[in-house]
Amino acid sequence: MKKLLSVILALGILPGLWAQQHEEAPQDTSWKKVYRETPPRINDLVHTKLDAKFDFSKSYLNGKAWITLAPHFYATDSLRLDAKGMDIHKVAIVKGASSQPLKYKYDGWQLDIDLDKSYKGGEKYTVYIEYTAKPDEVKVQGSAAITDAKGLYFINPRGEEKDKPTQIWTQGETEATSVWCPTIDKPDQKTTNEILMTVPAKYVTLSNGKLAAQKTNADGTRTDHWKMELPHAPYLFFMGVGEYSIVKDTYKGKEVNYYVEKEYAPVAKKIFGNTPEMMGFFSRILGVEYPWVKYSQIVGRDYVSGAMENTTATLHQESAQQDARELVDGNSWESTIAHELFHQWFGDLVTCESWSNLTLNESFANYSETLWDEYKYGKDAGDAQNYNDMQGYLGSQSEKKDLVRFYYNDKEAMFDAVSYNKGGRILHMLRSYVGDSAFFKSLNLYLNTNKFKSAEAHQLRLAFEEVTGKDLNWFWNQWYFGAGHPKLNIDYVYDDNAKKVQVIVQQTQAGNKVFTLPIAVDIYNGAEKVRHNVWIDNKVDTFTFSYNSRPDLVNVDGQKTLLAEKKDNKTLENFIHQYKYAGQYLDRREAVDFASKNQDNPKAQELMLLALKDKYHGLRSFAIAKLDLKNETVKKQAEPVLAEIAQKDAKSTVRASALAALSQFNNSSYKSLFTKSVNDSSYTVAGTSLDALFKLDSAAAVAEAKRLAKNPAKGKLVETMTSILVKSGDENSFDIIAKAFSDMPISQAKFNLLQPFCEFLGVVKDTKKVKEGVDEVIEFRDALAAYGLTPYVNNLLKGVVMKKNAANTSATDKSPIKEQIDYINSKIEGDKKGF
Repeated sequence: MKKLLSVILALGILPGLWAQQHEEAPQDTSWKKVYRETPPRINDLVHTKLDAKFDFSKSYLNGKAWITLAPHFYATDSLRLDAKGMDIHKVAIVKGASSQPLKYKYDGWQLDIDLDKSYKGGEKYTVYIEYTAKPDEVKVQGSAAITDAKGLYFINPRGEEKDKPTQIWTQGETEATSVWCPTIDKPDQKTTNEILMTVPAKYVTLSNGKLAAQKTNADGTRTDHWKMELPHAPYLFFMGVGEYSIVKDTYKGKEVNYYVEKEYAPVAKKIFGNTPEMMGFFSRILGVEYPWVKYSQIVGRDYVSGAMENTTATLHQESAQQDARELVDGNSWESTIAHELFHQWFGDLVTCESWSNLTLNESFANYSETLWDEYKYGKDAGDAQNYNDMQGYLGSQSEKKDLVRFYYNDKEAMFDAVSYNKGGRILHMLRSYVGDSAFFKSLNLYLNTNKFKSAEAHQLRLAFEEVTGKDLNWFWNQWYFGAGHPKLNIDYVYDDNAKKVQVIVQQTQAGNKVFTLPIAVDIYNGAEKVRHNVWIDNKVDTFTFSYNSRPDLVNVDGQKTLLAEKKDNKTLENFIHQYKYAGQYLDRREAVDFASKNQDNPKAQELMLLALKDKYHGLRSFAIAKLDLKNETVKKQAEPVLAEIAQKDAKSTVRASALAALSQFNNSSYKSLFTKSVNDSSYTVAGTSLDALFKLDSAAAVAEAKRLAKNPAKGKLVETMTSILVKSGDENSFDIIAKAFSDMPISQAKFNLLQPFCEFLGVVKDTKKVKEGVDEVIEFRDALAAYGLTPYVNNLLKGVVMKKNAANTSATDKSPIKEQIDYINSKIEGDKKGF
C-alpha cells in the first residue's frame, strides 16, 4: 500500500502538528512491554465464499458466508472468528446439503463458535454464517496512514451529493475485512475465496480473481460471481462497485483492466498504460512470472490512503485520475502504480507473517519505484527517486525505531517512513553490496520458497545467504533488527611529500552504536578513476591511499548508495571535479548544493550555470531553485539562460522553474512571455506564469484568472488561479473558488489554499456561501484529522470568527453575521479529534 504517507511527508507542517498534538497528550507507554508475536494459528482458513447484497439506503451489507477451515496441527472443537460490529443471525455447521445450528458467543468484535465435534489437524469443516454488516456504525481506530478502518465504504449511497458518483469499495489492511466478512483477520492466514455481489444492473463490479459468471435478476439487479483460485491473505479481499468505464488492456494473454470514471476513459491508458510493461519488467528481474490470473486497477472516490494492493484488484484514490493537461508534466501517479503492482509479488504472493515484519511488504514496493524509474527513464531518474525517498526517512525523525518492530503501540503505527522509505534504502544498499545478479537471484529464491505463504525477515536473510554464500547476520542485525543510521564526518589530509592521502571517517551519531559499512572510495586524476573497497566499522576510521600526483577528487561512497547523513569536507574544486567526472545523479546534486552555498565565488557561479543545462531535468530544476538571484553577478549571468530555458526546455516542469525564477526579476519585458505562457498546455507552466504575471500586473492576472476559471483546471493552475481570486477579495468569485477547493484532491495545493480560503470566508457576506465554504474546510479537516490537522484548521476558523465579530460591531442587521458565527463555532466545537 502506498498510503498518504508521501503526501504527509510533503506537507511539512502536518508532522509537526501531529507530533505536537501527541506530545501534549498523556503518553501511555504500557505497550513497550507488550511483545507483538506472530498470531498463533489454531484454525487455518482454506476457502471463503461470500454472498453479498447491499442495502444502499442504510449502508448495510446483508451477507451469507461459507467458511471452510482446518485445525492447523492440534485438534480443536472451537473456532474464533473476527467479526466487527455485525448483527449475527445464524451460525451453523455445513453437513453435505444440510446444516445444523451451532452454539456461539458474540461480543460485537469476535465470534466464538462451539463446533459440533473435535476436528483433527488438517481435517476440513465448513461453517455457515448469516449476518448484517454495518460499517458506518463500527468505531475502529485508524492511523496516520489509514485514517479509519471500517473496511466497507458506501460513497454517496443515496445519491444525495451532487456531482459525486455512487460507489462501494473495501479497504482491508490491516484487519478491517472482518468488518464486512467474518474471517480470521491476520496476515499469516491464506485462503482462496469467491464473492457474489448483487448490485443494481447499471453498476459494474470488481473483486479478486476472475469474473466466473453473471446473472440478471428480475428486480433490476445483477449478481456477479468472482472466483479467486489461489490463496491470499484476508486483508487483500476486495469488492468494488460503481458506474465505471472499463478500459481493457492485456499482458501475455491475461486481462489487464482500468476502471475509471467515464470522463477519464480517453486518457486511462495514458495514466495506467505502462502497467503491462511493468508486469513484464518485474517478472523478468524477479524470474517469477506475474502470479495471478488477471490484474485490474480501480479508482475510488473519498479514498485517502493512497492506493491498496488487493490481489489482482488494486484500488487507487482519485488523485490517480489526471486529465490530458496534467499528464503533459508527466504521470504523477506512475510510481504508485509501480508500487502497488510490485506488491502482487511482495505482500500478496509472499505476505509478512506479522505486522512487525511489515517491511517485507512495504520496503519492496517502495524500492520498486526506484527500480522502475531506473529501467524506464534512466539511472538518474532512479537515483533521484531513491534520494527523495531517503530524504523522506531522514526528515521523519524516526531514528529510534527498528525496521522490524516487535513492540509498538498499535499495528497501524508500523505504516511509517521506516517500514517504507528506510526499508527501501536498505534494499538499495544490499543490492549494491551483493551485486545485481545475486540480489535478484536471492529475491527469486525468497519468492519461490515462500510463495502462497507468509514470511518473516529471517527468511529473506536465509535466501540471500543461500545465494551469496555469505553470513549476513551482521547486516540484518544492524539494519533490520536495529534502529538509526550513521552520521558521517569525512575529512581529507594530503601529504604531497609522502604522496599519500588520508581519508578520516568519523561516525557522529548519538549513542554507542557503531555501524559497519562496506563502501567504495574512488580516487580521480582527471577522468581516470581507481576504486578502493573498504569497510567502515569503528567510531573513527582512517584510510590511507598512495598517489603519484595529488588527486583531483577523493569520492567517499563512490556508488552513492549509503543511507547516511554526511558532512563531506571537500573543497569547491573537488566538488566541481565530482560534478564533471564522477557523474552520478548524487555526485552532481551534491556538487550543485555545495556550489549554491558559495555563489560569491566565480567558480561556483560557473558550476551553477553549467548545471542549468544538466542532462537530467530534475537537476536543471534543482539548480534553478538554488540560484542566488540577489547576487547581481549571478542574476546577470543567469538571466539569458533562464529566458531561453523558459521558452525552449523540452521538459515543462523545467520551463515552469525558469518562469518562476524570471518572476523575481520584476522586469516588465517578461510580461508578454508570462501572458503567453498562461495558455500553455502544461498546468504547471500556466499556473507559474499566472503567478508571475500577478507580481507584474495584478489587475491583468485577476482578469486572466477569471477567464481561465471558465474552463476545467487542475494542479498548479487551479492553485494559483484560486489564490489570485481569493486575494482579489471579490465575493462574486466565491462559486469559482469554492468549487476549485472542493474539487481538489488531498494534496499540497489544497493545504496551501486553506489559509487564504479561510481569510476569504472572513469577508464573504452571504450566509449560505459562508456555510458552504466552512463545510468544505471541515470536510478537509476531518479527512486528515489523524495527522493533527484539526487544531490548525480550527485556529483558522477562529480567525474567521474574529473577522465576523469585528464586522458585526458596525452592522445594522446583526442577525446574519451572528448566524454565521454560531455556525462556525458549532463546527469547531463538534470537531473530530485525531486519535
